[in-house]
Amino acid sequence: MKWYKNLYIGDKAKKAKYKVFGLIRKNRFTIDTYLITIADNPDNILDIYSANVLKQPHFKKKNRNEIYVVGLAKGRDEAFELVRTIVDETYHRTGKVDVADFLKFGSRLNKK
Repeated sequence: MKWYKNLYIGDKAKKAKYKVFGLIRKNRFTIDTYLITIADNPDNILDIYSANVLKQPHFKKKNRNEIYVVGLAKGRDEAFELVRTIVDETYHRTGKVDVADFLKFGSRLNKK
């Protein structure tokens, strides 16, 4: 699993981010924690996964390095809000909604 250098983190997730990172790395269950990733399907923009989904056999077989995490949220509502923030920022900076290209090759250094 790859983590975006300038990871988007929701307000609730910020409070317990180190604990959450530890639980995810140890492959333990995390309550109400969601990961926002670059979508596998090129027709989609982003994927939202419960961190607990990563324990399923599909993700254990899949090369975990293919998962590129760009956001971390506590709660489903916060995950949706974080996705909106990512898409809005991408559109504002580039005029397009090519989030994967922006996050992998773009820059978030010009924050306002």
